[in-house]
Amino acid sequence: MSQTTQAIAELVDGGLKGPGDIEVRSLAEIELAGPGQLTFIGSEQYAHMWAESGASAALVGSEIAVEPGDGRALIVVDNADLAMAKVLAAFAPPTPRPPKGVHPSALVAETATIGEGCRIGPNCVIKPGVKVGAHTTLHTGVTLFDDAVIGENCELWSGAVVRDRCTVGDRCILHPGVVIGADGFGYRADKSGPSPRLIKIPQIGVVRIGNDCELGANTCVDRAKFDATVLGDHCKLDNLVQIGHNCRLGNMVVISGCVGIGGSCTIGDGTLIGGKAMLKDHVHVGKGCSIAGGAAVINDIPDGEAWGGYPACQLKEKIREEIAIKKLPDMMKQVRKVLRDL
Repeated sequence: MSQTTQAIAELVDGGLKGPGDIEVRSLAEIELAGPGQLTFIGSEQYAHMWAESGASAALVGSEIAVEPGDGRALIVVDNADLAMAKVLAAFAPPTPRPPKGVHPSALVAETATIGEGCRIGPNCVIKPGVKVGAHTTLHTGVTLFDDAVIGENCELWSGAVVRDRCTVGDRCILHPGVVIGADGFGYRADKSGPSPRLIKIPQIGVVRIGNDCELGANTCVDRAKFDATVLGDHCKLDNLVQIGHNCRLGNMVVISGCVGIGGSCTIGDGTLIGGKAMLKDHVHVGKGCSIAGGAAVINDIPDGEAWGGYPACQLKEKIREEIAIKKLPDMMKQVRKVLRDL
């Protein structure tokens, strides 16, 4: 498909600088874009690249000083990220989905309830007592165990598994390989017999996921030992995230890839967690916090604070430590000189 720069400006409620009849056929990064492509300038660090870019047009934030140049156009918006999301949606090819109804190869228990307009793909397994809300899509090979509940307008991609009695809210997306409700990791040593052994602690709780959540590929949310592991509304989890048993995440928690969160952690609304961060079990993270990538959190974090490092502490403190460490070689030279003089 293609659209003119004028049409794109109207789509994003942006101001047009330059010709409105330039045809845009696709989108590309600023350093790779060529004629007929729209690119994106979301911060000042990319503004200098516009002059050398081959793109025909660009979405640009209103705070960024850049001119279109001859034969090219800029679409000026208040929030370039949100504007780009609208344009991407407009140019996106249709998502491949199974047709409405239940594929003949799917196994659906008689006591399961399938809502109106659902799409149940090949080789799905839906166990007794399951409820699937209206207009939800299950791609090939999704498994829903006994009494699981899936909300309306959800999309579960191939290989996703929702274990027994767990619930997923409305408008959620589970990417391939997501597992909801596997047993929590709980064992205790028993030394009373002739040889020590590890006793599995039964995990009899559930997982409750709120509305408008998205979980990346191969992410796992463990069921609770008792009660529930909870994700609030609008939580967004990247690929390969592990949420331990009895964790409770607030609303709009955003977690990057390869994060591991130990059991019984609580994370407040609006907290951001960078990739490969680790949280020790029973840690409390307040509202509106940010945790840097690779951090190892072993202590509670108050509301609104930024932490990082290994082990993690306030980010300002960690930066001071890193600066001091870089100065150590020169300081040691000075110390050795003083010792020689003495």
